[in-house]
Amino acid sequence: MEIKVRDNGSLLVTGEFKVLDAEGNEFVTKKACSLCRCGLSENKPFCDGSHKGNFQSEPRAQ
Repeated sequence: MEIKVRDNGSLLVTGEFKVLDAEGNEFVTKKACSLCRCGLSENKPFCDGSHKGNFQSEPRAQ
């Protein structure tokens, strides 16, 4: 599995993974998905593009 932090956007998850809710129920995903970081998505935990122009974050690994 790989998680890529996109500048001013979502977390791109690729590879073998599961996305579970707080009760352990599995969300249906494909081989890649984008997870919301901004909190504005209407399709949480997945990104729907609502961050565009409204969210800024460009973290870098140390």
